Amino acid sequence: MKKNTNVLETANVLGRETAAGMFGRFAKASSSAMGHPLSFAAAVTAIVVWALTGPLFGYSDTWQLVINTATTIVTFLMVFLIQNTQNRDNAAVQLKIDELIRSTKGAHTALLDLEELTEDDLNRFRMLYEKLAQAGRKKVRQGMRDTGTPELGR
Repeated sequence: MKKNTNVLETANVLGRETAAGMFGRFAKASSSAMGHPLSFAAAVTAIVVWALTGPLFGYSDTWQLVINTATTIVTFLMVFLIQNTQNRDNAAVQLKIDELIRSTKGAHTALLDLEELTEDDLNRFRMLYEKLAQAGRKKVRQGMRDTGTPELGR
């Protein structure tokens, strides 16, 4: 008899962390920390301190270069951290949607990887669903139900 394994064992993700996984955790933690109100307050404080030191340094080119360089470096690094977090979150949402489709009786499992289709293919599906939506609205206007699912509260 075949042993029943759970989805995490099937995906071979238990107990293994790669360099990409460690970077992902770092990126998520950093992105979360940078989005915290205290981080914003620290950034504002740094800018205020920099601005207040302007007269002390005679508003020199070096004084201006300090803030320009610092903000450029932080922005450059944050782009990669935020993009990694966005990619990870997007992949997780896609997997959750795929699981909902897969587990829904009557759902079209051929739609599981729509994000991999060409723009033309996506447009064809979009037109199909627009037609279904129009037909559903027409049914509703005629007092009919647009699904085979019972209405809530009935």
